Amino acid sequence: MTDNIIFISGIGTNVGKSYATGWLANLLMAQGNNVMTQKLIQTGNIDISEDITIHRRIMKQEYNEYDEKHITAPAIFSYPASPHLAATIDHTVIDFYEIEKATNTLSSMYDMVLVEGAGGLMVPLTENYLTIDYIQDHNYPVALVTNGSLGAINHTLLSFEALKARGILLPYVIYNSFFDENEIIAADNKKYMMNYFEAQSPQTKFLVMPQLYI
Repeated sequence: MTDNIIFISGIGTNVGKSYATGWLANLLMAQGNNVMTQKLIQTGNIDISEDITIHRRIMKQEYNEYDEKHITAPAIFSYPASPHLAATIDHTVIDFYEIEKATNTLSSMYDMVLVEGAGGLMVPLTENYLTIDYIQDHNYPVALVTNGSLGAINHTLLSFEALKARGILLPYVIYNSFFDENEIIAADNKKYMMNYFEAQSPQTKFLVMPQLYI
């Protein structure tokens, strides 16, 4: 176990986790930290992780040696599906030992490592092993990405309850403003969640991420 790793999860799929990961990396670097990002498991790609590409673009960095050696993306599957299905379609299995070894390599070289998951907390990695199981087994704290879409309050609070039930720390909730399509709903989502976490989890920092134009 290491204490300089944060797992980036979301309230579901397509909530902007990759953009939030790069944005949080910039925020932490601005505080004086040497930060690297990793994609736990990438699906829907061949050889190169599109999410790592997004991270680097937001961080204004070129691909580095760890990207080129796939240490930042140790598991890539071709079919765009949950990891357990993508691995099955590619006729292989997920090598968790290699993933953990890659994460620990980055952890030994950087002040902080942000590990982006696939989808939400309950996404299956295997038939009997969920993302939240992996997080709990490695004692990783979580940064949870949410947004202003209809239903986001429900999904956010359910995710928080799941983390709390497992004793998993939640240092950050990242509100991604990109999804603020309905101004009334988005404003209420932001206000409600900000007040909720202030009351129920005051140790959690509620960060509002602006829309990124990159």
